[in-house]
Amino acid sequence: MKMRTGRRRLRLTALASAAACLALTLSGCAEVDTTAPSSARADAAHGAPARFGSVDCREAKCIALTFDAGPSENSARLLDILKEKKVPATFFLLGARHIEKYPELVKRMAAEGHEVASHTWDHKILTRISDTQIREELKRPDDAIERLTGHRPTLMRPPQGRTDADVHKIAKQEGLAEVLWSVTAKDYTTNDSALITKRVLAQASRDGIILLHDIYKGTVPAVPGIIDALKARGYVFVTVPQLLAPGKAEPGKVYRP
Repeated sequence: MKMRTGRRRLRLTALASAAACLALTLSGCAEVDTTAPSSARADAAHGAPARFGSVDCREAKCIALTFDAGPSENSARLLDILKEKKVPATFFLLGARHIEKYPELVKRMAAEGHEVASHTWDHKILTRISDTQIREELKRPDDAIERLTGHRPTLMRPPQGRTDADVHKIAKQEGLAEVLWSVTAKDYTTNDSALITKRVLAQASRDGIILLHDIYKGTVPAVPGIIDALKARGYVFVTVPQLLAPGKAEPGKVYRP
């Protein structure tokens, strides 16, 4: 009986460990070698000017607002809000059924000063596919974004934050740095805008990278409240490149606060 109880405990411990690892991976916290924004800034040449205007995240209390998996039918309203609030964001866009469906929104994002980046072409989990497929998942959205905006992305976000050495290698060859996150509202689990706002505010910290998805019904209505509350706490909203400045995202590296 004692032996059976011991085995059962071992099985439960193993299951708990697996669940914990899965939760870490899905939150973008998989065990990979990452560079924090503060480290990217510190590694830059001493005295180098901050990029993108007057905000210097070495001094300001910066935070980056990012949106995955668009554009969508909600993106125009989101862009209106960001314009009204004078807040820049970073958009990690999907190719299939998104960039190809809403090309004018991609152009508008770039024209209004947002950072336009890649979330792959078809949201395949990069750690589960061949090197050839990884390369296609990264190259196709970059080609499409470059055609639409005249600027080739330098950043990408791997679906579910799942990445490994092969992904790093191919991203480097494609001129892309990977960007994970520190704040997630898990807005894919709820349409409750108040809950989304609460989750973001509870996790926000200096140099944070907020992950949201404008494809979900409850997310865009939460954005004005998130912006107003964080501004009231003294935060300055920046794009991911601005968060790293005067450092610069290096292809093949993974960035996360």
